[in-house]
Amino acid sequence: MIRVLVVDDDFMVAKIHSGYVSRVDGFEVVGVAHTGADAVVAADELRPDLVLLDIYLPDIDGMSVLRQLRGRPAADPDVIVITAARDLDTVRGAIHGGALHYLIKPFSYEALRERLESFRSLHRTLADLPGDAPAAQQDVDRLFGTRARGVTPPKGLSSETSRVVEDILRERSTAGGDLSATECADATEISRVSARKYLEHFVESGRAEVRLRYGGTGRPERRYRWL
Repeated sequence: MIRVLVVDDDFMVAKIHSGYVSRVDGFEVVGVAHTGADAVVAADELRPDLVLLDIYLPDIDGMSVLRQLRGRPAADPDVIVITAARDLDTVRGAIHGGALHYLIKPFSYEALRERLESFRSLHRTLADLPGDAPAAQQDVDRLFGTRARGVTPPKGLSSETSRVVEDILRERSTAGGDLSATECADATEISRVSARKYLEHFVESGRAEVRLRYGGTGRPERRYRWL
C-alpha cells in the first residue's frame, strides 16, 4: 500500500480529499494535518510515501513545508501540491521544490485519481529497478518516461490524439486566445463530440480551464484555454 499524508487547513476539505484517496486501489491515508508545523511532524513520525500538500496554511505556507520536507533525511516523501493558488511564482516554486504534480482546487475525484495512478506507476517502476546495481540507460529512460507521462487519457481516448489536441490548445492559448470544441474539431479533423471529450479531459485533470461565452440566443459556447 502507498501511504499518504493529507495536509489541508480546512477540516472538511481534508476529509473529502482523504475519501478520494481511499477510493483508489493501492492507497491508504495514514494521517491528516491542518497546519504546516503538524505536517512536518507527521511526516517525520508516519513516514508517508506521498503528501498531498495545500499551500495556504495558517502558520507557514506550503512552499516552506515542501522545503523542510526536502531537507529532512528522516522523511523525504514525494509531494503533490493541491491548492487554489494559480500564480506562476507558486507553480515555479512547486516545480523547483520537487513536487511531482500540481493540482488546482477545486478538482474532481477523477482528476486526483489520475495523478495518484500516475504516482503508483512511478512507484512500481522504482520498485522494479535493481537497487544494488548501476542503472542502465533503458532503466533511466523508463523511470523518467513514467514520470514525464503525467496524466494519461482515460479509456476511449488515445494518447496520440490527446497530444494533437493539446498542441493546438497550447498554441491558441499562448497567442492569447481560446478554443471551442467546433474549432478544435476543424483543426484536428476529428468529430466535435470527440474534440469536446479531449478538451473536457484537460479541464478535469486541471491542465485547462473552460469559460462560457454568451451570445444573443441559444446555449452559451464553451471556450477552452490551456493553463
